[in-house]
Amino acid sequence: MTKQTLSFQAEVAQLLHLVTHSLYSNKEIFLRELISNASDACDKLRFEALNNNAVYEDAPNLEVRVSFDKDAKTLTISDNGIGMSQQEAIDHLGTIAKSGTKDFMSKLTGDQKANVSEQGQLIGQFGVGFYSGFIVADKITVESRRAGLKADEGVRWISGGAGDFEVETITRTTRGTSVTLHLREDAMDYANAWKVKSIIGKYSDHISLPILMEKEEWKDGELINPSDENGGRQPGAMVKTGGWETVNKGNAIWARAKKDITPENYNEFYKQISHDFEAPLAYTHNRVEGSTEYTQLLYLPAKAPMDLFNREKSAGIKLYVKRVFIMDDAEALLPTYLRFVKGVVDSSDLPLNVSRELLQESRDVKAIREGCTKRVLGMLEDLAKSDRLPTPAADGVTDATTEAVSDVVSEEDKAQAQANAGKFTRFYAEFGAVLKEGLGEDFANKDRLAKLLRFASSTTDSVSVSFADYKARMKEGQEAIYYITADTAAAAKNSPQLEVFKKKGIEVLLMTDRVDEWALNYLHDFDGTPLQSVAKGAVDLGKLQDEAEKKAAEEAAETFKPLLAKLKEALKDKAEDVRVTTRLVDSPACLVVQDHGMSTQLARMLKQAGQAAPDVKPVLEVNAQHPLVKKLEGSVNFNDLAHILFDQALLAEGGMPADPAAYVKRVNALLL
Repeated sequence: MTKQTLSFQAEVAQLLHLVTHSLYSNKEIFLRELISNASDACDKLRFEALNNNAVYEDAPNLEVRVSFDKDAKTLTISDNGIGMSQQEAIDHLGTIAKSGTKDFMSKLTGDQKANVSEQGQLIGQFGVGFYSGFIVADKITVESRRAGLKADEGVRWISGGAGDFEVETITRTTRGTSVTLHLREDAMDYANAWKVKSIIGKYSDHISLPILMEKEEWKDGELINPSDENGGRQPGAMVKTGGWETVNKGNAIWARAKKDITPENYNEFYKQISHDFEAPLAYTHNRVEGSTEYTQLLYLPAKAPMDLFNREKSAGIKLYVKRVFIMDDAEALLPTYLRFVKGVVDSSDLPLNVSRELLQESRDVKAIREGCTKRVLGMLEDLAKSDRLPTPAADGVTDATTEAVSDVVSEEDKAQAQANAGKFTRFYAEFGAVLKEGLGEDFANKDRLAKLLRFASSTTDSVSVSFADYKARMKEGQEAIYYITADTAAAAKNSPQLEVFKKKGIEVLLMTDRVDEWALNYLHDFDGTPLQSVAKGAVDLGKLQDEAEKKAAEEAAETFKPLLAKLKEALKDKAEDVRVTTRLVDSPACLVVQDHGMSTQLARMLKQAGQAAPDVKPVLEVNAQHPLVKKLEGSVNFNDLAHILFDQALLAEGGMPADPAAYVKRVNALLL
């Protein structure tokens, strides 16, 4: 059999249709692409001028101009950049997916490439952005002259996007390129100054070159009937005045040196991008260099949005590539639990898909996400340290309850830390619950996150106790960090399960956020000390429980065996087990679950959220010394008392009896 090597055949018209109608989900992106191409052309001229200043000719000021003509139904994007020769127009415009920028980069020497990396903003990568013009145009005319060529060596390139194009030599006195889009009828709204300016403001506002448009002013319509001042006037209109004005800011705050930016500048930019009236709590501005180069400007808001807990909502930071806006909510650049962070990432190069609208998961994207996460957590750690600075008392004595920060050494650092004092408390009140989601989502930073968490405790009402604080206050012989989860702070603090801990003066952390129990499934210890729920398993106080107490508990369990057996039988549909407890002091009973079981509280929350949850049968623990428990023996109402005991224990932990009416009926019968 004869072997043959054949070339793929392409239906060019169909390929163009795919490029212009499938790659871009948003029509207005065509203007971003064409302005980016114009910006690249100007930067190419600037790089070439480093070795040959003559290419500037008599126009050293580089710029992009955008104009439209409603009568002619055209929109034109012009630049005075490097321009194209006739052969370059054929090569670059006549070959789909051939990138002039990539070709330009490949021809640079080592030193020139270094200059491009250091100074330039070359954007084009894929060679298809130009064809996005066919989204709104049924014909595109390009006129160009390469810098350094004679006026009569210009070129005109014309195509209707049907698979062929025309090229002819023209006389063009100015260097650079003009791309004229002949707009379709359904795209005539792009021949409108307000529309075009808004698109430029959205996508190209921070391009370093000035983008110019013709000035317009309102002109009242002429009177048709002078006697009728109100109804006899022709409609007014915006008319061009002949001058040009810059319509982009051209000055990206994140691209400037930090020493040139005031706190007021940073705060104003935050309000602009976040639409927040309040200044941020903190911000970080950094340029990251290495294998992945990018600039980050990230903010911590002071107030949580109403939809903070909607994990389906699009959230993230703004992504730019070389100052060209790509997307508003770049979710891939920060983990979901940091969805409250606002800011900008501007990358020198990212593996975008060809329409630049979607990020591809890659090593670069992963590096940026890790870098941004690290910076945000660093900001939070700095705020947390500032909250623990000693504060001068009225008599000049430092408050002994606060902790000095050892790494704040300079007076400037101390002043900054004092300025940040209290900010972490404000932050945590707004975003603490969301931060806890990171325990289950971000294994690499789990330990850093654990140090940032704060809780109320059985000894303090304020949400200010860290795991480190708790550990520093642990009693001698205490082997675990004890905590309890509940629906409310009151339910947690008054839970019967805390009674023995209060009696012995053992602090217990009170966890009342809905996310707490789920999050703590991923955090089993802190700095080597295990975390133990007081509502799971048999209470074991280790060295804190003396031998006499242990012996008394064992004897009570032995004495109560017959009663426990009767309770198990009466409550077999409700309780997994019934046993004597050592954790109760004043209450007759409480409910707990096995060591690794799902708590009744978490099961309730899952069901309330419409999610599947296993039927949890708790363990009923009874206080052998309580009069109500003693009354059970020999009672003619044993069955009713057993159910009341269980239901009251359920109520005490914030639950609800499965049959409230039956509970009320039993209580009423005993009251008679």
